[in-house]
Amino acid sequence: MASDFLSKVNFWGWQLIIVGAAITLPLGYTTSKEYAELEWPFDIAIALIWVAFGVNMIWTILKRRQRHLYVAVWFYLATFVTVAVLHIFNSLELPVSALKSYSVYAGVQDALVQWWYGHNAVAFFLTTPFLGLMYYFVPKAANRPVYSYRLSIVHFWSLIFIYIWAGPHHLLYTALPEWAQNLGVAFSVMLLMPSWGGMINGLLTLRGAWDKVRTDPVLKFMVVAITGYGMATFEGPMLSLKNVNAIAHFTDWIIAHVHVGALAWNGFLTFGMIYWLVPRLFKTKLYSKGLANAHFWLGTLGIVMYALPMYVAGFTQATMWKQFNPDGTLFYANFLETVVEIMPMYWMRAIGGSLYIFGMFFLAYNIVVTIARSRHNVSDELAEAPALQRVSKKRVKGEGWHTWLERKPIKLTIYATIAILIGGIVQIVPTIMIDSNIPTITEVKPYTPLELEGRDIYIREGCVGCHSQMVRPFRSEVERYGEYSKAGEFVYDHPFLWGSKRTG
Repeated sequence: MASDFLSKVNFWGWQLIIVGAAITLPLGYTTSKEYAELEWPFDIAIALIWVAFGVNMIWTILKRRQRHLYVAVWFYLATFVTVAVLHIFNSLELPVSALKSYSVYAGVQDALVQWWYGHNAVAFFLTTPFLGLMYYFVPKAANRPVYSYRLSIVHFWSLIFIYIWAGPHHLLYTALPEWAQNLGVAFSVMLLMPSWGGMINGLLTLRGAWDKVRTDPVLKFMVVAITGYGMATFEGPMLSLKNVNAIAHFTDWIIAHVHVGALAWNGFLTFGMIYWLVPRLFKTKLYSKGLANAHFWLGTLGIVMYALPMYVAGFTQATMWKQFNPDGTLFYANFLETVVEIMPMYWMRAIGGSLYIFGMFFLAYNIVVTIARSRHNVSDELAEAPALQRVSKKRVKGEGWHTWLERKPIKLTIYATIAILIGGIVQIVPTIMIDSNIPTITEVKPYTPLELEGRDIYIREGCVGCHSQMVRPFRSEVERYGEYSKAGEFVYDHPFLWGSKRTG
């Protein structure tokens, strides 16, 4: 790395933020916004530490001895700039005390900015950097070149451009303007193509190495990880279709969807990477392939036992909430009946999660013993490649446009930034600037001090995590909660409190 100092700042700063979050969140110091719960001092700290990471990464890239930037590096450059943009703009808030602030956005606008951030924070923190890991470690583990470099180019640019538009699919049937919802649906469906292009590229990289999958636990983890990515990125566009979303939203179906991605894609790819990397760092062999295989099967069983009950719970919730008596009244008028019905699924989920965690103890033991049995210490290897010689800044004869761009990290980063900014600008700016998007309701008045205190308590106690202040225009919801919500009702809501889950 270019700077050991920045690396240490990055590491210890991140640990301090985690400790601060572990202390303040249980005490009720929270903004209530999903994936952005921490209060304003931590938002500033996250931005500074993230910039330290990005500066160190780009500085290292500029000092490289390999002219060509491999596809994995593109994904990390896009991750850095996109997470920075998302975090900074979603965290614009007015501090009123040392650990309390209010979002500068209100109501519908706050909801749109939050889910522009929320959807894409997942995309660019848990998807794009892991795609970079996939493009690096899968060819290494399989001892095969990436299946199609041309496909990786299409995968990268189409993914980062399309992903950023998809945020409004979290707000279907809400008070968000219809045009924004439809844009979110259209781009979410389009997102299937680059996502599956990446999955296919990953799986086909294993061509000629499938016989190794039976015996190599590293490849087992990676195959299930890539498959989990494919499943999650197929289900995501399907969940963005309005007829499906009407059933799935606010239910445990969404929990199942998210955890297929988190446990299989992120978890298993990380495990495979650790099993491949640690023995090579310490110049030894993995202590026990048997333990690694046991970890794989425990983890796989854990994922299945976690996700399947949540799918069942989600369908159960949706059907019970929407069921009517012959006389037109709600069949399950008492919401608690739904909660009682799905409790067995929650117990099964707990068992599945426990199996997954238990497998991680196998990993920890295996890695600790592997390191202990090694006689080599990890040390920085001296650079062996010669320093890069200057070449023309312009394209040389016979050099393709993208080949030229792959030796220009700053230009590549700038183009990636432009690609990710377009969607946010097109969706957010009109919603804020054009008054007709939020029709005025004359009866809606600013909150009284007592009402504001009530909202603060609602946020502090985490109520929005289990309840929603958004009533969608469905007969079942109007019957249960009253008149459906309209955009003008939320003009004084800093932050919005629509939630994304109904648990109680």
